[in-house]
Amino acid sequence: MSLPGVLDVLEGWDGIGVVMRHDPPTGTWIFVALHDDTLGPTTGGCRMKVYDRPEDGLADALRLAEGMTQKWAAMDFPFGGGKSVLAVSRPLEGDERRGLLHRFGELLNALGGRYGTGADLGTTTEDMQTIAEVSEHVIGVHGRSEGPMDPSPFTALGVFEGIRTALRHRFGSDDPAGRTVLVEGVGSVGEPLAERLSGAGARLLVADLDRARAEAVADRLGAEVVTLAAVLTTACDVYVPCAVGGTLHEESIPRLRCAIVAGAANNQLAAPEAASALHGAGILYAPDYVINGGGAMAFASIYLGMDDLDEVERRVRGISVSLDEIFAEAAVRGSSPVAAAQTRVARTLQRGPR
Repeated sequence: MSLPGVLDVLEGWDGIGVVMRHDPPTGTWIFVALHDDTLGPTTGGCRMKVYDRPEDGLADALRLAEGMTQKWAAMDFPFGGGKSVLAVSRPLEGDERRGLLHRFGELLNALGGRYGTGADLGTTTEDMQTIAEVSEHVIGVHGRSEGPMDPSPFTALGVFEGIRTALRHRFGSDDPAGRTVLVEGVGSVGEPLAERLSGAGARLLVADLDRARAEAVADRLGAEVVTLAAVLTTACDVYVPCAVGGTLHEESIPRLRCAIVAGAANNQLAAPEAASALHGAGILYAPDYVINGGGAMAFASIYLGMDDLDEVERRVRGISVSLDEIFAEAAVRGSSPVAAAQTRVARTLQRGPR
């Protein structure tokens, strides 16, 4: 990793700072990005991924940490934005993976509670339990006696409720029955979300990088498989991106044949201008950091002492209320929902912790 490359990535970033560490036994670069602690200690998931360059992992950490600031502020939860990235040189398993996670946990301890982590792309609840063997700064493990839980079903629940809210604002009814919904990415979040949509009577289309996975989900739920190449140009009422981010940009948006974009993927907009492009195209966009906040909301609630899972679910369903207010404000202002969501975030951060 080159110093000029690191400096180029960091230039212009407005966060608190970044902790970087190289792990010689595995060749991994560890990045912990602390973006904003106005509302509370920085908190966000740990991503493990092989990148073309370590600098790309750093850029990911910075972008995702800022997204967590927006997510916590939009939900008005007492946490700040942070994210960690383990930029591995190759896939790790067994003792190598365990050793890296323990050393990452020791780094969390050195930060003294300034950052708490959780599962994210490339890491699992089992990984979080491994980190928790040496560190208490793990959301989703500590705070619940029976150990780790999977945040994915809570994320799926929040997205489902958000889709219903978007349907009501776009079509006048929140009933998914008869609506064509295309879920891109039927993994840990996309699959339970597809189950909810199918159960609600939606005409379900699914796509996944793993064709066999898509076909298995489609067979079980009575859905139709769409190839990844055809996702953007397939006519549907709701496009639900639940895989990688950055798919919405100046080249892809004109190809969309949907009325709503509402999905679980992080950082769906490749650039800020994409929000205006979607608005100009007449497509209602549910800001990703609002609609996909169910997992973070659930784990934060449990970490803060909420033991009643029915109450946790009730809170997650409240994402629909936040989106309802954002869509309504955007309609009054004639702006994109992203602009309204950013105003909401700025108000919360300016007010500070409750």
